[in-house]
Amino acid sequence: MRNLCLSFVVVLVTLTSAQAQTPTVSNADAAAIRQTALDYIEGWYEGSAERMERALHPELAKRIMRTNPQNNQSRLDQMSAMSLVLGTRRGGGKDTPKDRQQKDVTVLDVYENAASVKIIASDWIDYLHLGKFNGRWVIVNVLWELKPTPKSGQ
Repeated sequence: MRNLCLSFVVVLVTLTSAQAQTPTVSNADAAAIRQTALDYIEGWYEGSAERMERALHPELAKRIMRTNPQNNQSRLDQMSAMSLVLGTRRGGGKDTPKDRQQKDVTVLDVYENAASVKIIASDWIDYLHLGKFNGRWVIVNVLWELKPTPKSGQ
């Protein structure tokens, strides 16, 4: 019985010390991470190159894995920060009707100067990696996937 109690105390102390080592995210950082994600997706829908550019690190890589249905071969397509800013400046998602402008932002994880965020948009899902760069949260990587197109009649 004594060994059982001692084991319980050891586990409790271990869990408490592990919990104490987990950094907490400040309210300011949490708000800045969310705002960065919103600048990215709302900037796209608004055609606001300024908001898009503010959200991105200049060396951003936005990637998607595509598979050719004829030969089942995969390829990696990539966009840069500049191509996203220019695409936004040309109108971006302005043609997306307001009622279809989905922009569900979920902060998945934050640790020190790194964060992972998921955005569910109208036609795709983005997984963002953000970094705190010179005191400002910016998107450094995006891995995205298109949503399936609805079959006619649905």
